[in-house]
Amino acid sequence: MLLLNYLGKTGPKTPLKAAATFSVGWNTFACSESLEKPLNWLLFNYYLTTCLQSSVNKHRHMFVKQIDMDHVMKAKSIREFDKRFTSVMFGYQTIDDYYTDASPNRRLKSVGIPVLCLNSVDDVFSPSHAIPVETARQNPNVALVLTSYGGHIGFLEGIWPRQSTYMDRVFKQFVQAMVEHGHELSSM
Repeated sequence: MLLLNYLGKTGPKTPLKAAATFSVGWNTFACSESLEKPLNWLLFNYYLTTCLQSSVNKHRHMFVKQIDMDHVMKAKSIREFDKRFTSVMFGYQTIDDYYTDASPNRRLKSVGIPVLCLNSVDDVFSPSHAIPVETARQNPNVALVLTSYGGHIGFLEGIWPRQSTYMDRVFKQFVQAMVEHGHELSSM
């Protein structure tokens, strides 16, 4: 998300020659909504929220003047955590302002270098209805690869996956293509 937002803000002026992203949460609102469904909340959201709370609680003394840390520690979801901590910490007026700014789907049209985006349509962190397929089609710099299965950064293959994953192979091919043919792309 950070990389795509950066690339969307800088366009072709980035010093990077190419980039790759995996399992991006394209729309933060849709990501949060998906993670708040009962089973996803139980399997992922609650645990990740407690991890976030644990991380900031270790440095609680640094935030107490700016943030109500007792309120942060009572958050029951990532959205509540973001509303009480992340958006405040980074100076956003509201959680909606933060989530809008954090969502890379709005900036994809401005990406000015070759970028590979691999997502799975069964990723609960990035629901398929929020993947900006049409925007990606309109930007010749964007290669959006969607798989039916793969979950969130899984992309495992076979009954007993042991070797490299689909993600590993696609990344290797993309890097190899950029190294071998990147100069051709920059002259287009």
